[in-house]
Amino acid sequence: MAYSVRSPRFGGFLSDALPPGVKWLLLINVGVFIPYFLLQRTSYAQDFWMLALVPEIVIRHFGVWQLVTYLFLHGSITHILFNMLALYFFGTPLERDWGTRRFLRYYFLCGVGAALCDVVLNALWGHWLVRTIGASGAIYGLLLAFGVLYPNQTVFLYFLFPLRAKYMVMIVGAIAFLSAAADAGSNVSHIAHLGGMAFGFAYLKLRFADLRWIQREYQAWKLQRAKRKFQVYLRKQERSDRDRWVN
Repeated sequence: MAYSVRSPRFGGFLSDALPPGVKWLLLINVGVFIPYFLLQRTSYAQDFWMLALVPEIVIRHFGVWQLVTYLFLHGSITHILFNMLALYFFGTPLERDWGTRRFLRYYFLCGVGAALCDVVLNALWGHWLVRTIGASGAIYGLLLAFGVLYPNQTVFLYFLFPLRAKYMVMIVGAIAFLSAAADAGSNVSHIAHLGGMAFGFAYLKLRFADLRWIQREYQAWKLQRAKRKFQVYLRKQERSDRDRWVN
């Protein structure tokens, strides 16, 4: 699923330097994808599959590393392209507001939470050898946080349909839920999407106690920013008035 963001506040993405968390996540994902994509039809592909999420390995062989490493594997160019675009557009403002440490904590919490949901349900359905790859669980967590923090920002679903971020979250959540219900037992990736959103919501609820508090903090930040700009403007005007009387 493709998205873009249009907002005065976020319009400088292309000109501003990327925050370090988003930058390194992009670099690592692309750096892992290139050799995997080139070697996936060779015997070396088996080495990469040890990084994928497999219930048999996670539960019966305690391969807990897969709860994280599966986030960095993608099956196709389209798969990684949409995930990285979403990471870029929605992760950048979150990291700038939260800071790198909190952003990365949230990202991996959503990714690991999605993995746990995937593993548990696959195990319950008896699909012990199903492989799951991709950062979509973590990305859906970012979408949820973006919709909560910036509910009235304009986003473009599939780069075509403008709507507010809060409605975008409702739509993608409903699509994931209906897809999971329709494909129960055969396509757990939708459950992983829901799991990423659920863990993200739980983190925000526990971290901030009341989601409306986040929005109030954001509005207070915007007010302080406007005050600082106005103070700078006044100082410039004062200097300009003084300079008029200097010969």
